[in-house]
Amino acid sequence: MAQSIAAESDAALALFLELAALPSPPGEERAVADVVLQYLRDLGLDPDEDDAGAAVGSTMGNIYVRLEPAAAGTPLFFCAHLDTVPPSGPLEPVVENGVVRNAGGTILGADDKSAVVTMLEAVRRVLTEGRPHAGIELIFTPKEEVGLLGVAAFDHDRLRADLGYVYDQAAPIGEIILGAPHAQAMNVTFHGRAAHSGMFPEEGRSAIQAAAKAIADLRLGRIDEETTANVGTISGGTAGNIVPEWCSFLAEARAHDERRLADLVQEMLDVFSFAATSCDCEVETEARKDYRGYRFKRDDDVVVLAAAALARCGYEPTYALSGGAADANVFNERGRRCVNLANGMTDIHTPDERIAVEDLGRMIDVTLALLDEALAG
Repeated sequence: MAQSIAAESDAALALFLELAALPSPPGEERAVADVVLQYLRDLGLDPDEDDAGAAVGSTMGNIYVRLEPAAAGTPLFFCAHLDTVPPSGPLEPVVENGVVRNAGGTILGADDKSAVVTMLEAVRRVLTEGRPHAGIELIFTPKEEVGLLGVAAFDHDRLRADLGYVYDQAAPIGEIILGAPHAQAMNVTFHGRAAHSGMFPEEGRSAIQAAAKAIADLRLGRIDEETTANVGTISGGTAGNIVPEWCSFLAEARAHDERRLADLVQEMLDVFSFAATSCDCEVETEARKDYRGYRFKRDDDVVVLAAAALARCGYEPTYALSGGAADANVFNERGRRCVNLANGMTDIHTPDERIAVEDLGRMIDVTLALLDEALAG
């Protein structure tokens, strides 16, 4: 087993280093998509790319490929996204003491290129070893990091499988995500009145003051174990000597309970309205659903299969809820049962992001075990 893991890790590492060195912020995933497409074609497969790129503002569409069943059982789909959060420096992946890091002082991109590598390498092994399977479908998506946009534009009717997996949780291998939150975004704009700040300040109405009051009055951060709120960006005003006539910020709320989310969003809207009235301004709020949450039970088929596969590979399954979303949210909303599995990546979205080389190989084993468990009988 140790020799097998080492060989798998070597092949997976080479591919991962290649992908991690390619910048792919949301909307600019083309270079990585081309590597994935060529890899699949080199395996003798016929992947296709849909036209979602134009719809979602990306240089790539969703990549889809299907392997016809070679045995009876339950077909499975696997999905990973090709975009990363925008890097703030060069991408220089290096291996130090068996761990891949970025020497460039920014993200590594293990989220989610490690999952891309795992799924591609697992399919390579299925084909080269002639392993039986009940049907495999792969989907690689753009613009996951900015609202799950790519997968939302994918034609889910193309899927033959009803059960699937994403590997998009920064935690040790063995953790199964039973649920992810609902989320709602709010674009908030306060409108005041411009005036010269030195000569006629009393004639002005400060939109920045109103926005600041609103933000100060919001409950932000962790509201309770399953609920969070945040203000992420803010901008406003035109010059230092003008009372600012506008100020906008982007807020969000997340909750595992949909009713709790609705209550929190209404609370936030009330805060915006009160702040505007207090500062003699007006407020305009555009609220939109980011994504729907989901919740599985431990005895649901897609969870049972994952637990059995992890146990087959020597892991004691653990269960958790996630505070973030993944492409799994959209698959579940569309009626496909999709579970997010942790794959060992650590400190994602930060300059300390890393993943152990051995975990790349171990997740290939987990993927093959999922396919084995899905065979009939």
